[in-house]
Amino acid sequence: MNNRVVRQLVASLVLGASLLVGLSATPAEDAKPPVRVIDLQDGDTLVFLGDSITHQCLYTQYVEDYFYTRFPNRRIHFYNAGVSGDKAGDALARFKEDVEAQKAKYITVLLGMNDGTYQHFDREIFDRYESDMTAVIEKIADAGATAVLMGPSMYDARVSLTKPPRWIAQNPEQAKQVTGYYSAVLAFYGAWCRDQATHRGLGYVDLQGPMEQLTRAARGADPTFTMVPDAVHPDANGQAVMAFSLLEQMQATRQVSAVTARRINGKWRVTSGTGKVSEIDGDDQRLRFSFRANALPWVLPPEAAQGFAMTKAGHKLSNERLVVSGLEPGRYDLTIGGVKVGTYPHTQLAAKIELQANQATPQYQQALAVAQLNKERNDKAIHPLRNTWAQLRNKFTRPGKLDSDEYREYRVTFDKDVAALNQLAAEYETKLYAANQPQNLQYEIAPAQE
Repeated sequence: MNNRVVRQLVASLVLGASLLVGLSATPAEDAKPPVRVIDLQDGDTLVFLGDSITHQCLYTQYVEDYFYTRFPNRRIHFYNAGVSGDKAGDALARFKEDVEAQKAKYITVLLGMNDGTYQHFDREIFDRYESDMTAVIEKIADAGATAVLMGPSMYDARVSLTKPPRWIAQNPEQAKQVTGYYSAVLAFYGAWCRDQATHRGLGYVDLQGPMEQLTRAARGADPTFTMVPDAVHPDANGQAVMAFSLLEQMQATRQVSAVTARRINGKWRVTSGTGKVSEIDGDDQRLRFSFRANALPWVLPPEAAQGFAMTKAGHKLSNERLVVSGLEPGRYDLTIGGVKVGTYPHTQLAAKIELQANQATPQYQQALAVAQLNKERNDKAIHPLRNTWAQLRNKFTRPGKLDSDEYREYRVTFDKDVAALNQLAAEYETKLYAANQPQNLQYEIAPAQE
């Protein structure tokens, strides 16, 4: 047995022992159940803490879109605290000013991609990650927030074979290690996060599993498919999968609206527990009613459409259901808000139709406008804000720099820029809460005009 194998075996045994000690530190009677739901009420804040994958402002944006459309009457605040290149220790250094100051109810934590340093598993490197992440978790608790730990996202080893990331392209040995081992290294880091969440009663979201499963399925038809085009940073589709995974695993509300219309003894009865129905009228071949839903469908910008579809996110987390039974046999046009959105046989209407993916409906178009407005908010306010934080870290990382006159002068401009961008984000938020209010729409079912 060579020395390397011996060292790895010893490291594994020591690590296993240390994890057992850590997990047995809290008596069983003090154990807390894991957090299963992100329950955001009016006035609450959700912070996304992370590295460049959070700094991309995509999965965070898509989660925001969900809450903006699902709970239009709750003024929920979102704050992106991602900085490109960060490790857990970097997030720890800026925690008080960048994270704790937001007074969040929940803080999601997506770190680890950089912490493993893109090489084979190394115990000393992991020890540093474990120590820093533990401190982050404890600071979140001290701040009165609930942590939702997210396992690292997918590292696409196949992509790295043909297009190795620029920082390892000149190092063949490191490239070999990253290609052959880094997904497993990240899985180990994710398992540590999962166990910590279970032990401490926190939330946990697995990202790597769903992303890799969907990638393998897609490669059955297209071997070149990827949702991580540079091996590290997911594109919009990959980030849509991440957003879906977070929401689904945190048991997000699944239904947008459900309307049931039945003709009984010659009279129409239209009911819904997800909105207000009024102005009901019709006969055996026609039905009219007005409906104001409590929510809008979850809609993402077009660039994320493939990832959204791959997860079946519309059906699973944004269901708009309409049932109409009692019509005479035939085909019927469905008009909503004066817009014809489809033609259906009476049997399909009586069984169920789903509207969440119907781009012709007024509610879909309104939700898309909300998503586009939030994209503009992220592009013009949030992403520049995160760039500003990244520049601060990059400029003043050396010891002693924070005590310099240069730093104090820089902070004057930094604070001014941050305040302006936060103000711009707040102005967009006000616009979003005006744009996301469901409208009272007239529904009409009538014989098809074909």
